[in-house]
Amino acid sequence: MTPERAPMHGLFLGIDCGTQGTKALVLDAASGQVLGLGSATHAPPQGNEGRREQEPADWLAALRTAVVNALHAAGVEGTDIRGLAVSGQQHGLVLLDAQGQVLRPAKLWCDTETTPENLELLQALGGPQGSLERLGLVIAPGYTVSKLLWSKRHFPELFARTAHLLLPHDYLNYWLTGRVCTEPGDASGTGYYDVRRNAWAADVLHLIEPGERLPTALPELLQPGTCIGPLREQAASLLGLSPKAQVATGGGDNMLTAIGTGNIHPGVITLSLGTSGTLAAHAEHALVSPLGEVATFCASSGGWLPLICTMNLTSACGLVQELLQLKLEDFTQLAGQAPIGADGLLMLPFFNGERVPALPNASASLHGMTSSNLTRANLCRAVLEGTCFGLRHGLDLMRARGLQGTEIRLVGGAAKSPLWRQVLADLLGLPLVCPRQTEAGALGAALQAAWSLGRQQGGGDSLEALCQRCVSLDESTRTLPRPAQQAAYEIAYQRYLAQLPAR
Repeated sequence: MTPERAPMHGLFLGIDCGTQGTKALVLDAASGQVLGLGSATHAPPQGNEGRREQEPADWLAALRTAVVNALHAAGVEGTDIRGLAVSGQQHGLVLLDAQGQVLRPAKLWCDTETTPENLELLQALGGPQGSLERLGLVIAPGYTVSKLLWSKRHFPELFARTAHLLLPHDYLNYWLTGRVCTEPGDASGTGYYDVRRNAWAADVLHLIEPGERLPTALPELLQPGTCIGPLREQAASLLGLSPKAQVATGGGDNMLTAIGTGNIHPGVITLSLGTSGTLAAHAEHALVSPLGEVATFCASSGGWLPLICTMNLTSACGLVQELLQLKLEDFTQLAGQAPIGADGLLMLPFFNGERVPALPNASASLHGMTSSNLTRANLCRAVLEGTCFGLRHGLDLMRARGLQGTEIRLVGGAAKSPLWRQVLADLLGLPLVCPRQTEAGALGAALQAAWSLGRQQGGGDSLEALCQRCVSLDESTRTLPRPAQQAAYEIAYQRYLAQLPAR
């Protein structure tokens, strides 16, 4: 008989470094209780004409503040923390020289300045089909690889000094431990990683610069459930933590949010409702889609995390809200007053182009306007439904690859709205529920840290056991699809599909 594993005792720190700020969370892994939260904002991304950049030094300053605030809120000493992990915004590029110094501001996931370079690299790979065959996904402008080519062209002297190619979460791990490494989940979004084989596709870097300089600048690849090592003395001192605390691999924000919502086995789907919208499912095998909209990333818990991302969600609703000079509660109330289908008013809310459906150069449009249906309520309803139609389209693409979810775990600002929850349940045709802990990325990082330390020491909890103990659901938010309303939404959704531009 296999002996029963003892719970992993001690406190763990989860850190989530996003575009807008950094959040930290203190977790008691044995009881499953979150003891304290802390946060700090980042300076907004800088740049014009599609450029979106941040100074990595701002992340470090926010990291220190968020950790101190979380420890204070939890009422614990930093020396009580046994392990930690970092969740970071994906796709960003941090260039370091041989001394480990940052060479220039980090280009972020939302940077579109490198769109010409992405198109050039995509063509060099043989187009979308060639990219799928080589990498298991189709590179997109937000991915890291086009940022490399852009950096070489615009800052050749700095590029020539580059010794390390890091993602944001890799850089924070380097600052914490002094070790240059990464893991498959975040690496999946670089555009020079083979998601089928779980290995670097170093030959893709030869399209940017022949030779072995760039491949040798890649970080060491570690597998999920691994501890990188203890904190550096300087990092431990600045954070008020013990230098014996172990740092786990961490991962990209989508991957750690999946862990923080208990999405570590097939069936559960994570839906994040923020400025953009992300649907992520777990798969035991690399279910590579023939269409570029589904990104078959690796998971930071083992396995794969196929996902889709729409560019326009609360950002689109915010534009209409601002146009009509409405408070958020007034926007929601008006949208709730209008009927399903908004009396025939249909919005394609592609204000920032769109990834799903793949229409990067599209603009927003309003269809079916009449003298009777162009009302404030219908306009609010039309933009809300239009954003949700994009999520439904993405879910249909995932279902076509055999990813049949049984429940959606909902996070993000819009998840607080009963109207959003009901529209999505009816349109997606699945029950959905919100986790009690809304900082899912930070929670996922803390869970991964506890799991990794247990694996290193032997006899610790499985990740499944940790998720069962620490991820609790707010049953008051559980929302079920309504058959009659599903039929009405299906009619409106088919109208949406019929209006999509030809691709």
